[in-house]
Amino acid sequence: MFLTISTTGTPERPATDLGFLLHKHPGKAQAFSTSHGTAHVFYPEASDERCTAALLLEVDPVALVRRGKGKGRGGAPDAALAQYVNDRPYAASSLLSVAMSTVFKSALSGACKAMPERAESPMELRIEVPALPARGGAELVRKLFGPLGWSRVDAVAVPLDERFPEWGDSRYVRLVLEGELRLADALRQLYVLLPVLDDAKHYWVAPDEVDKLLRAGEGWLAEHPEHKLITSRYLSRRWGLTREAMQRLELVRLAESDDLDVESIDNAVDESADAEERPVPLAVRRRDAILAALTAAGASRVLDLGCGQGQLVQALLKDTRFEEIVGVDVSMRALTIASRRLKLDRMGERQAARVTLRQSSLTYTDKRLKGYDAAVLSEVIEHVDLARLPALEFAVFGSARPRTVLVTTPNVEYNVRWETLPAGHTRHGDHRFEWTRAEFRDWAAEVAGRHGYDVEFLPVGEDDPEVGPPTQMAVFTMAGTDETEKEAKAA
Repeated sequence: MFLTISTTGTPERPATDLGFLLHKHPGKAQAFSTSHGTAHVFYPEASDERCTAALLLEVDPVALVRRGKGKGRGGAPDAALAQYVNDRPYAASSLLSVAMSTVFKSALSGACKAMPERAESPMELRIEVPALPARGGAELVRKLFGPLGWSRVDAVAVPLDERFPEWGDSRYVRLVLEGELRLADALRQLYVLLPVLDDAKHYWVAPDEVDKLLRAGEGWLAEHPEHKLITSRYLSRRWGLTREAMQRLELVRLAESDDLDVESIDNAVDESADAEERPVPLAVRRRDAILAALTAAGASRVLDLGCGQGQLVQALLKDTRFEEIVGVDVSMRALTIASRRLKLDRMGERQAARVTLRQSSLTYTDKRLKGYDAAVLSEVIEHVDLARLPALEFAVFGSARPRTVLVTTPNVEYNVRWETLPAGHTRHGDHRFEWTRAEFRDWAAEVAGRHGYDVEFLPVGEDDPEVGPPTQMAVFTMAGTDETEKEAKAA
């Protein structure tokens, strides 16, 4: 099992800098023990103009068989045919990936104390793998490596036997990659894609493999056109792990789109406290007010946008007038908790057909959200940066365009009535703003005017004569809505 990494250089920036980045001296031949054999690192050439590092993995077939049998536990599929005669010692696979992570651990992480700037800079690289198993052929190899910044991706099929061309090609290719990339990025791509192309792993795939995949795929996997195939194969088609990885990749994609950290958008669940507001009766009153407004609008198909842990969805399910309920949130943690709250895995077929939980960002248009009677944004807008609020406005009122939209938000004037809330503080650490009644009315009126809605305002909770209610609600109704139709549905 063999792999070479080559680069070129000049006397001012010698190619032998590769040795610093790999943390392996070009003047030495080194051997490292692995669980299935010995990994050798040596340099066939090392000069200022050109340097090549080689990784040779000698696999002990006896150790391979003794450590596990069958796909995913030691031998890969071919080992079941002949324990001691298979392609594992020769063809690049997960065995080589593990050897890379052991021998080039620092290089994979991008760490180099001697040359930190060099480690962060792209460099001319040529990587060659003489025997790479490719289930999917040379075309799949090009699909996987092509979008990753390589200027040349050569995958030449290896014939079964050159003396008998009529036998056709084997499932192996000779891979050559050339391009200008960071060494760490190139190694991470290989670490993930070698076992993906082999479509087998020599060890049991445990839950920690999801973390390994996301670490190695940082910066490239989330946006890769074939990320679903890569994720599924890397995790040996274990559906639960694949689903978890895909959900986390979607969060990464959304975060990168807005140039944010994942944690900053996956914040719907406060793990240190109950997400229900204090005092609890206000949360109950808010849900009751929303249910009453939806009933008055004659809505039967409802979107709960920013559904959080599913409290409102649960309340909607108890009323059979609501035939279809879709809970939408960007946070998979929140949706997971909502699923548990609703007991979706134990719900009867008829009831389960009424509810859907869906991950989506409310600041992006989503064609799946069109055509509903009503949408609810309950305590959502204050979690959105003011600069992003127009995007949410267009996604809901301009693109999805439900007949009725309910928006609730805290009334900042009422905060003086919360004895436990320090002056100048918002009700939740993630609130980007809290509006007065006048500010909320001005915003709602402008939104309604831009998108063809009428709007009215209702208090939620005790309506204090001085500072107003603790929660304020705007009820948007699409201008020109047929009142007869609404009355018929309500009846």
